[in-house]
Amino acid sequence: MTLLRARWLGRLPYDEAWDLQRALHEGRVLERTPDDYLLLVEHPPVFTVGRFGDQANLLTTEGALAALGAEVRRVDRGGDITFHGPGQLVGYPIRHLGTRPAVSDHVHSMEQAIILALGDLGVEAGRESGLTGVWTDAGKVAAIGVRTSRRVTTHGFAVNVSTDLGWFGHINPCGITAGRVTSVSEILGRRVSIEEMIEILLPRFAEVFGYPEVETQLAAFTRGTGRAQPDYEVDRLVAGGAFAPDRSDTVQITMRGRLPGEPEKPKWMKAKLDLGAGYRDIKSLVDGLHLNTVCQEAGCPNIYECWAAGTATFMLLGDVCTRACSFCDVTTGRPGEVDLDEPVRVAEAVASMDLSHAVLTSVNRDDLPDGGAVIFAESIAEIRAARPGCEVEVLIPDFKGDPAALAIVMKAAPEVLNHNTETVVRLQRDIRTAANYGRSLALLWRAAQLTPGGAVKSGLIVGMGETKEEVLGALADLRAVGVDIVTIGQYLRPSARHRPVHRYVHPDEFGEYAAYGRSIGLRHVESGPLVRSSYHAREAREAAC
Repeated sequence: MTLLRARWLGRLPYDEAWDLQRALHEGRVLERTPDDYLLLVEHPPVFTVGRFGDQANLLTTEGALAALGAEVRRVDRGGDITFHGPGQLVGYPIRHLGTRPAVSDHVHSMEQAIILALGDLGVEAGRESGLTGVWTDAGKVAAIGVRTSRRVTTHGFAVNVSTDLGWFGHINPCGITAGRVTSVSEILGRRVSIEEMIEILLPRFAEVFGYPEVETQLAAFTRGTGRAQPDYEVDRLVAGGAFAPDRSDTVQITMRGRLPGEPEKPKWMKAKLDLGAGYRDIKSLVDGLHLNTVCQEAGCPNIYECWAAGTATFMLLGDVCTRACSFCDVTTGRPGEVDLDEPVRVAEAVASMDLSHAVLTSVNRDDLPDGGAVIFAESIAEIRAARPGCEVEVLIPDFKGDPAALAIVMKAAPEVLNHNTETVVRLQRDIRTAANYGRSLALLWRAAQLTPGGAVKSGLIVGMGETKEEVLGALADLRAVGVDIVTIGQYLRPSARHRPVHRYVHPDEFGEYAAYGRSIGLRHVESGPLVRSSYHAREAREAAC
């Protein structure tokens, strides 16, 4: 039986949500996943115009809308023009319709699920003859627009939960000039949150579509708003000339190295200390060339093993990050100037180490227009010139979802593109601050489209409060969007100011994650207590080939 995987991703720009739909549509068609998906999002203000939309139904200029902070997008769904924005629950079912697809049945089922959910809230709703969507005596409360390709659906529904209805004054919604638009909150006379709407809608959706099982993962909500992360705090901070604050300086009391409530570190978490010649050589080389490594800055437990074996992961763009993720030991603050000579020195180090597989990463540089993408590309080019035949793996930030920045990196053709999702949907806000699970999945798929011959990789950290089922769901998501390699490792708290360790995952459970990943088609899963993103990177690349 087909499983429905429901994902509430929070606020996500329209283009990223569209690419995530395309990723899952492709995954369903190519059978990377046997499951259907229901993506639930809230968009920043955007007007979308369907395939047969009439430009006359846009009642103002695109420039005027841009000045108000809204975009206009031409899309490939049916229907005319509509609005998506804050306070509106948008659902994108990625469903296989079977051997005899009936798009009208799909549309009517969405309408019926919404009608039943609204009834549960005390709102009487129904259909209007000859029109799509859901209507009430006060006006239209939900819009429907779909596309079907190769028997798999995209696009879907939008329910006005607590939407600012003034936005609809800029259009003839869905091409209807005489209709009124309303919201659930307006009808009930109280503010209804998106969270409340999701909790009521999901069981009705499963009931109407006949799913016996729904695997649900919901992003955490911002308290009191009903809105999930991100709130685009990074954009606000950068625009104001400030950066994410460092972690609290409050002194936390530890007993035998543990915070209150933390479990005792088990014996399998011990790393081997090796300060031999290999380690000393790498340290001397890195220090002499004034380079940063994630091995040092992030306090990697494998530094002795890797450096003794003659490998290291170079960290570009300085050692100060513009974000403050709760698991990470890299310093947060205002970064310095970009070192334009850094790519040459990195290449010199790679050549001196005689590497066949070099790994590059960076801090987040949200202060830079391209997020540092050019430095990644130049470093790849310099390594190829200094060490011909050396493979290059890049572990990149999300570039705030900028596809142009990603294209700069991918044009340099790294053999492996790595971007970490880090944790499950529910914990994203607490752990990754300004990042977004949906954004990361869209980025990984975009990377695969830009270099079809390269490998795409991601990583998860466990022991931060997630459940086993949530990890399995994240692995399924990564496979569905086309990821090839996944790393899974244990969270180790860098200091008393960081997030406490929730649990230490047993090696047998890491083995279960690896086995599950292989069973669903991931080409390689590196899973173990001390595994990190670049651990055994060359071996993982070879195993995935």
